Amino acid sequence: MATETVAKPRTSVRVGVQKFGTFLSGMIMPNIGAFIAWGLITALFIEKGWFPVAELGGFGTNAEGEPNGGIVGPMVTYLLPILIAYTGGRMVYDVRGGVVGAIATMGVIAGTDSPMFIGAMIMGPLGGWTMKQIDRLWDGKIRPGFEMLVNNFSAGIWGAALALGGFYGLSWVVQRFTEGAGAVVGFLVNNGLLPLTSIFIEPAKVLFLNNAINHGVLTPLGIQQSLDQGKSILFLLEANPGPGFGILLAYMFFGRGAAKASAPGAAVIHFLGGIHEIYFPYVLMKPILILAAIGGGMTGIATLAITNSGLVAPAAPGSIIAVLAQTSRDSYVGVILAVVLATAVSFLIASLILRTSKNKGEDDLSAATSRMEAMKGKKSSVSSALVGDESAAGRGEGTVLTRPVRNIVFACDAGMGSSAMGASVLRNKIKAAGFPDVKVTNSAIANLSDTYDVVVTHQDLTERAQPRTSSAVHYSVDNFMNSPKYDEIVELVRTSNDAEAGGAAVAESTTPETTAGARPAAAATPAAPGTSHGAHAAEPATAVEGKGVLLAESVKLNGSAQDRDSAIDEAGQLLLDRDAVDVSYVHAMHEREESVSTYMGSFLAIPHGTNDAKDHIKHSAVSIVRYPEGIDWGGKQVKFVVGVAGLNNEHLHILSSIAKIFTNKAQVARLEEATTVEEVLELFGKVNA
Repeated sequence: MATETVAKPRTSVRVGVQKFGTFLSGMIMPNIGAFIAWGLITALFIEKGWFPVAELGGFGTNAEGEPNGGIVGPMVTYLLPILIAYTGGRMVYDVRGGVVGAIATMGVIAGTDSPMFIGAMIMGPLGGWTMKQIDRLWDGKIRPGFEMLVNNFSAGIWGAALALGGFYGLSWVVQRFTEGAGAVVGFLVNNGLLPLTSIFIEPAKVLFLNNAINHGVLTPLGIQQSLDQGKSILFLLEANPGPGFGILLAYMFFGRGAAKASAPGAAVIHFLGGIHEIYFPYVLMKPILILAAIGGGMTGIATLAITNSGLVAPAAPGSIIAVLAQTSRDSYVGVILAVVLATAVSFLIASLILRTSKNKGEDDLSAATSRMEAMKGKKSSVSSALVGDESAAGRGEGTVLTRPVRNIVFACDAGMGSSAMGASVLRNKIKAAGFPDVKVTNSAIANLSDTYDVVVTHQDLTERAQPRTSSAVHYSVDNFMNSPKYDEIVELVRTSNDAEAGGAAVAESTTPETTAGARPAAAATPAAPGTSHGAHAAEPATAVEGKGVLLAESVKLNGSAQDRDSAIDEAGQLLLDRDAVDVSYVHAMHEREESVSTYMGSFLAIPHGTNDAKDHIKHSAVSIVRYPEGIDWGGKQVKFVVGVAGLNNEHLHILSSIAKIFTNKAQVARLEEATTVEEVLELFGKVNA
């Protein structure tokens, strides 16, 4: 029952549409700078622009009587769709997926005369996903030395195949869809029905469902319309700041309590900053205010239609500054009037509602903000402007989590050593607490994305990780093996999941009596080859072409080093002797140590190379050196040094075993007392089977 209760909200239609819209937005938003550049060039240099230049705007003919190419056309035909496709492919399968997605999109672009934004949003992720599935077919089966050859040719061959498919098939389908959608919009415009779209758009904004409509339909159609007519009304159907601004003004004059006090600041953020979600909690406090947003939206759209006004490119974010910057030369009066009238109508309706109702908008703004963030599915970037940071006290690094914890990532510089160890330790703790479905992975900081609920980093790396994962709860640790923060994270997992399930069912399932029997016999296994950035799989990683990850020859019971740097050299030499790395990787191990310590706690350090040094790894290997008397490691005593070099996450199984041992004092004692290499290998388990 607890599992069903937790899972149901995540499979709702609304959440599905949100995720789809968020994915579309994830392809568009990183490239908004390119859209703005294209919009500015279009507004300035096309034939109807402020400073028409034939060579730039692409109108007129050259001395030979041929049409001027310009840069407006190529930017919207090639640059923008390829950027979108690359971003979408990379979201699915990192850079490799992005490259294949961009190649595939060229086929769709070449197959039609229209800008292929919809085609790019299909082919980009499709190229990344299919390439990922193909790579899995021969993952771990390629002979050493042939990886680059296979990877490059497989990407090239499959990218070419997708490009041909796009040219002969998908381009025609997308063209027909674009024409059909354009016909629908034309029908609405010609019959004066376009303002009615506000009935759907304004509620969709508050429910965070607008991205699918805006980025999936309005932006592609608007760009096509802008190319044909020099402007488009579609860019302002959703981006007009007037409706939200009117509601906030009404709260400024007629609201009460925290809502009235915070409305002026929210109005500035909304109108000038363009962050529309700042006004959503004010609507959620009094849902009937959605009528004010609808009325203002309809008024703005009607004004644009009557004055034949529009923008030359998307206005993102929806700030009045962005709106005016993208306004067509002949549309300033109409656009400004649309914003002013939308604000006025929204203000009048909202004021009437607030003045005539017993509740003057004095409900708990913090609770409304939490409901808004729950619908959004992550922390709002502007919520602190409404409720301050009090509610965040004691929660990680000050971030409020408004959803159950589902995925946790440990991040370090390279994503293959300390983060893998920490992930293994916490994974076992969370499973023991009765939450086996919570995913605990590891990643390099460079590969992080804002898709995690909790991010754990070494205290020296937190500032690097936070900008990439701003909506997550951040925990900084100085010890990956036995940090007290792990208990805090386990408690966060428990409370967040209990809250969603209503508390009782989950609380019952996490008592010591039930978890003890349900705890898996085997430790959680880390990522198998081919999964990205440490995502754990059901089976342990295996050796590559007979090369074991940990062999007896890579274990030393009595190291000769006297200090940290020489210990790194000693562990690195064992990796060199295995021909697992080249000497540059050992240099990178020292570089990594200088930036962030690899001391893990429990007398353990795991030196490894930087993220950039992965090219110097020939095959996965682990070395172990014991120092019975201990050596100084940046002020900490270390008796065990584990050198790590990992490809495709094959080393993570042994790191999981190491993590289990070093979180158990009795096991550490056995390791200290071991007299043979075989005893050490037996403790770490069979990792080469």
